[in-house]
Amino acid sequence: MPAYEYKGVNPRGQHVNGTLEADNERQLRQLLKQRGVMLTKIGKGPRQGGLLSQEVDFAAVLEKITPQDIALFTRQLATLVKARIPLSDSLAACVEQVEKPKLKKIVAKLRTDVNEGLSFAHALEQYNEVFGPLYANMVRSGEASGKLDEVLARLAEFTESSVKLRQKISSAMMYPMIMVSVGSLILIGLFVGVIPQITQIFEDSGQELPPITTAIIWCSRALQEYWYLLVVGGALSTFSFRRYTRTPAGAARWDRVKLRMPIFGELFLLVGVARFTKTLATLLGSGVPLLTALDITKHVLGNRVLETAVDDARLSVKEGAPLAVPLKQSGRFPTMVVHMISVGERSGALEEMLDVVADNYESQVEAKVSRLTTLLEPLMIVGMGAVIVIVLFAVLLPILQMNDFVQ
Repeated sequence: MPAYEYKGVNPRGQHVNGTLEADNERQLRQLLKQRGVMLTKIGKGPRQGGLLSQEVDFAAVLEKITPQDIALFTRQLATLVKARIPLSDSLAACVEQVEKPKLKKIVAKLRTDVNEGLSFAHALEQYNEVFGPLYANMVRSGEASGKLDEVLARLAEFTESSVKLRQKISSAMMYPMIMVSVGSLILIGLFVGVIPQITQIFEDSGQELPPITTAIIWCSRALQEYWYLLVVGGALSTFSFRRYTRTPAGAARWDRVKLRMPIFGELFLLVGVARFTKTLATLLGSGVPLLTALDITKHVLGNRVLETAVDDARLSVKEGAPLAVPLKQSGRFPTMVVHMISVGERSGALEEMLDVVADNYESQVEAKVSRLTTLLEPLMIVGMGAVIVIVLFAVLLPILQMNDFVQ
């Protein structure tokens, strides 16, 4: 069904505009008349003709809705609903405030669906790839309990907290990535621009070169003559690796490897535990049943090994076991987490305990990332310096030998 842009006047004499789906302009007028809107202008409707005659908005197609966009939209919507503004009017206000055209169209469609009698949670389920199942389930619980404003506020806090944690990790890893890029460019410049010029001098001298110099010259020539093979090989390797890790078996194996990494394995586990406890606490606090909450939570962990552990725990809870028991048996969750969950279940304060654990592990993630960054910076500088020293030594050694021979 095509979507039409329109402008009109509502019963209060205010100018309104928006987007509405209709089979044709006649049906659009009827729908707006039912809502009490007097139509003044119809925007671009469906285009006729074949595929080649249609205009394609490549910017909208390539545009990506980020977690930051969802967090900002959720906070705006929560603020409006908390101020007792009807949901439809709140969504209409969000349409005006959202900047990205792609998200603006989605919010406009949500408002249209709500106006036509669809529940907000059901409307959100059409865009699970944008909002995720957690979003729709929390909204459903809020609508059922009559506490949509509280649920949206909690959801806004959750999305903002997730975005903040992700931004801290990204910011901390930005400097090492820049260092790697700069170091790689310096090495490429040495191997492509400097070493070939010196190589000719060595060849003219006719002397036997040290093994380290021979190896450096061989690397330089390989980089100059077969660079395209390195590019193609790197691209194929990356493509094959990504394709393999997208398969169930490949993803599970790679996630196991990540958890066993010497330095980063602990960080991956901390992030997974923080996501698990924060998401589960948010869902339980919004009135979502434990089994449903566990089923949703396993999809936000980002690690198949932890997902399997949570799924096994859900099955055990379904059979009547406490949550802490299967989590402990999995061996994937730290002892403190299991103990806190056990205490929360016995005291009836599981949500509060999960919040405490989530805050603690988010702090640990920040501290771990900070320590890793502090450690990586000098290690990378020393590593880059060592490589450059080796290259310079390989270049200077035959020159010194030539001077000794002349003397």
